[in-house]
Amino acid sequence: MERLQKILAQAGVASRRKCEELILAGQVQVNGETVTTLGTKADPATDTITVNGKNIGAEQKLYLLFNKPKGVITSASDPKGRKIVTDYLKGIKERVYPVGRLDYDTEGLLLLTNDGEFAHLLTHPKHHVPKTYLATVKGVPHGTELDKLKKGIMLEDGMTAPAEVEYHDVDPDQKQATISITIHEGRNRQVRRMFEAIGHPVTRLKRISFGNLFLGTMKRGVYRHLTKNEVESLRQSAHTESRRNQR
Repeated sequence: MERLQKILAQAGVASRRKCEELILAGQVQVNGETVTTLGTKADPATDTITVNGKNIGAEQKLYLLFNKPKGVITSASDPKGRKIVTDYLKGIKERVYPVGRLDYDTEGLLLLTNDGEFAHLLTHPKHHVPKTYLATVKGVPHGTELDKLKKGIMLEDGMTAPAEVEYHDVDPDQKQATISITIHEGRNRQVRRMFEAIGHPVTRLKRISFGNLFLGTMKRGVYRHLTKNEVESLRQSAHTESRRNQR
């Protein structure tokens, strides 16, 4: 359920201020009944909303989870002709866009939506929604080096927030290790830069969770729709993190 003026504005009827004027003027109907009270709520998915008798046809909101392969651009187009995420969204007619980004060389969990408010909620810095990655790095970092990431490490754009870091796999023969790292920020190439700062460059990076949503065993290049419960859970996660960081 959303405020009627917000539904009208999102459907492209007019600005939210103008939509409020339409409601007060008695030009908006919900299920055949004229509404003149600001703040009235409706559900665009189930209610018939009209302006002067004409259906507004609000766009259906989509929420997708995509397992992005390495070598795919998180963008709507690429002048170099490389593959982009929407190349994999067969059957999706609506225009969706990524919630945040994954680098060209990074794979894993990527959310896409056409709900701007939802995307803003999950990417706004004040909400600090946790994101977990598996980072395969050159060499095997000592525990004291990982402690630097746990406490926060200085990068060229400032100190990082404390991260949750633990060993996932160690391969001394190949002289590499895979580290699980959870960050609460969304800086450009942040995980890669954090490991570079301790002298262990990343050779493979995969995001495996976003909030309390997990990639699981989904195959690369495949997408699925989020359930209503998953969408609501992500919203709650963002609000919870925001309240926690205000304390």
